[in-house]
Amino acid sequence: MSTRHENITPEISTWIREQKVFFVATAPRSLDGHINVSPKGGDSFRVLGPLEVAYQDFTGSGAETAAHARENGRIVVMFCAFQGPAKIVWIHGYARLITVEDPRYAEFVKLFSANPGTRAFVHIRVARVSDSCGYSVPLYQFQSQQETLDRWASTKTPEGLKAYRATKNRRSIDGLPALLPET
Repeated sequence: MSTRHENITPEISTWIREQKVFFVATAPRSLDGHINVSPKGGDSFRVLGPLEVAYQDFTGSGAETAAHARENGRIVVMFCAFQGPAKIVWIHGYARLITVEDPRYAEFVKLFSANPGTRAFVHIRVARVSDSCGYSVPLYQFQSQQETLDRWASTKTPEGLKAYRATKNRRSIDGLPALLPET
């Protein structure tokens, strides 16, 4: 059984910083829509306050999280220990997509390392924090972060990345608007 916390405690925040991977889950309103779970890594997650977090969203082949954030905002982020003592932490909340057009984009850029593949930031207003033992999570040894996406993005021009996103990230697999405004 999980333990609910009033907010992200300093201990939980410290533990989150030590994790190498996290998972983001979202869903559309439609019961016929697809639920999405995305693995994330790198130094791309920040605890901004006891009830506020954000992560750096990188260019990818899909944009489900962006579409769901635009449609309803519901999101859960899960961290689990693959090394050290067993533990799982869930952060439930409401996501807002911060794209380059957003007035707050420059504020978020300052919080993260520069990356040519950054397409947006996901800002989350936290509604629920809980943790659990995680005894069934296997232990893995961390080797390194993947560099493939960074290398791929660095070979693209800003116009090339924009064209890729216009093709691959305009709509979700369910047809919801994702990263680019409808034209």
